[in-house]
Amino acid sequence: MITKVHGVCPHDCPDTCGLITEVENGRAIHLSGDPDHPITRGWLCAKVRPYLNHVYHPDRLTRPLRRVGPKGGGQWQPISWDEAISEIGQRWRAIIAEYGAEAILPYSYSGTLGMVQMGAASARLWNRMGASQLDRAICGAAAEFAVKKTLGKRYSQPYSHVQHSKLVIIWGHNPVSTAPHFMPFLREAQRNGTQLVVIDPRRTRTAVGADWHIAPKPATDGALALGLAHVIVNEGLHNEDWLNAYTVGWPELRARLADYPPERVADITGVAAADIVKLARLYAGTQPALIKIADGLQRNRVGGQTVRAICALPALTAQYGQRGGGLAYSTSGYVKWNGRALSHWQDTPPLGRVVNMNRLGAALLGEVADPPIQSLYVFGSNPVAIAPHAGKVITGLRREDLFTVVHELFMTDTAVYADIVLPATSQLEHADLHKAYGHTVLSYNAPAIAPLGEAKSNWDVMRLLAAEMGFTEAWLQQTADEVIAEVLAGTAEINPALQGITLERLKAEGSIPLHFVPETPFADLRFPTPSGKVELFSANMAEMGLDPLPGYTAAGDDGADEGQPLNGQFPPQQALNLISAAAHHFVTSTFANRADMLAREGEPFVEIHPDDAAARGIASGDSVVVENGRGCCELTAKVTDAVRPGVVASPKGRWGGGNGNGRTINHLTSDTLGDMAGQSTFHSNLVWIRRSNQ
Repeated sequence: MITKVHGVCPHDCPDTCGLITEVENGRAIHLSGDPDHPITRGWLCAKVRPYLNHVYHPDRLTRPLRRVGPKGGGQWQPISWDEAISEIGQRWRAIIAEYGAEAILPYSYSGTLGMVQMGAASARLWNRMGASQLDRAICGAAAEFAVKKTLGKRYSQPYSHVQHSKLVIIWGHNPVSTAPHFMPFLREAQRNGTQLVVIDPRRTRTAVGADWHIAPKPATDGALALGLAHVIVNEGLHNEDWLNAYTVGWPELRARLADYPPERVADITGVAAADIVKLARLYAGTQPALIKIADGLQRNRVGGQTVRAICALPALTAQYGQRGGGLAYSTSGYVKWNGRALSHWQDTPPLGRVVNMNRLGAALLGEVADPPIQSLYVFGSNPVAIAPHAGKVITGLRREDLFTVVHELFMTDTAVYADIVLPATSQLEHADLHKAYGHTVLSYNAPAIAPLGEAKSNWDVMRLLAAEMGFTEAWLQQTADEVIAEVLAGTAEINPALQGITLERLKAEGSIPLHFVPETPFADLRFPTPSGKVELFSANMAEMGLDPLPGYTAAGDDGADEGQPLNGQFPPQQALNLISAAAHHFVTSTFANRADMLAREGEPFVEIHPDDAAARGIASGDSVVVENGRGCCELTAKVTDAVRPGVVASPKGRWGGGNGNGRTINHLTSDTLGDMAGQSTFHSNLVWIRRSNQ
């Protein structure tokens, strides 16, 4: 007898697809998209279609392991769960007695999304313990901050509204690879006459299908936006009445725009002045026009100001509030879980100090010293593969006095440095609740199969650890369904859209669309900012010591570690800017250990423009060393005009074990923080390239 179980894709993608798992005799035999899901409509991306290969992979961890040799040496002893939990508790109690609970740092992110397995698991136990808090600023912190300070909340149009757009500008975003369910709506709009412009230093899969691809230098997008605004205002293409009625700071911004004529912006961005004028006229003369961005755009040292400048463009042209116009970024502002119900911070001791996840290596090596970090607990993430300055992270993990626990499905690049490794469940083996950030459908993930081997979910391990630490609060021992029911009820008290949505209804229906009025963001021209308007000038940012107006400063990187000199090893005139966008077949580092996905993605490569390759004597297929003062890695050169001169590109997410020298591009990336909200700066990254035999 075959049963069908409804679930949700847990991976870090705005689409949050509905799944159906067919189960026979306790084993999942087929996985497909849910055809009744209102957005994803039964289609799954190339990453997730073969998900059962992930679930039943022969390398799955199925028992707890204790390290018995040197860190990173690969010598393990199977132990029981009772032994593992007891040892963790003993070590933690000793650390707390000597250093205090803040010496323990949980490190997690979106390796599995979900309100229980990511949200509650990242908060409840750690709040009760008083452990260090993690500033999860690796992905979209600057953009989230900038949008909130400008527009009040992250609202975005339904994917279907793009069919009303006459022009779409996709800026620093590659939805073919990272938001694929937007693409059918966009392609239909294009067939009906919508123009598509893609702005990206690289000719991505999305850019190939555009009417016009514009390739600025990395981290100069803010200057480009201000240059467009200059032309719009200088030629009288802006809407003065709208700006006076619905914005704060228009006169101040207008004065600043005088500093960004097309000629100056062309020098900064590498985009021809004539193209800047052409795009400004096209955008201002087309109603409605939609600008769609994502997080890669702002992973540089001026990412927050970049997004602030882009947010100003729909205000200049009165695009906000129009169906098919304005800004498309994230729907996360529509539903925020009730924090009291989710994390129970009100029932815990004062929250611990905050450690920025982008500075993990520095934190482990002494930047965080009062108290020093003595234990690291990693789940839902693989920091050796995904965090910046990987060499420093590895050095920190090798500390003999650091007690590291990793809860994972596989022996990842991070797990190999652990003292205790715990086996984790896949999405088919636990319950969770999911809200998307590309649409507003709420979905329940029902467990389809029993956990493989002795695997346990993130939340179930938190329950075991809470009991081991002697915490007796009932909210630390709830089942996943009980957590979901509590948070749903608490959130319905503050958000009318969730009223009437219960755990029982979600289990029966699987996915429930949430409806908001107005459906088009800001159609009532009311913005949830302190002023109720678009805040081109943010008084709150001024109070924080930040520039209150959109602006641009050069996002320089010298390729060195913490400002240390390069001692002439790397000539400045030979530097290239490395960008590390998403791979098409991995979700950051998830799936990057699978032979089928590695075969599809191909060997580790770096794209380099023909002019830059010729100057270095590099041909396609050559083995090259990509290096700077932070580290190096070996890749295969791919000579192509898909990247602009002065720029090289290599997709992120590889595991070090898949490269000849055990290193990835994150051995090159900087852990310097961006201009707002502690943002990562992966794309502010100077490198030098040479053939491996030189």
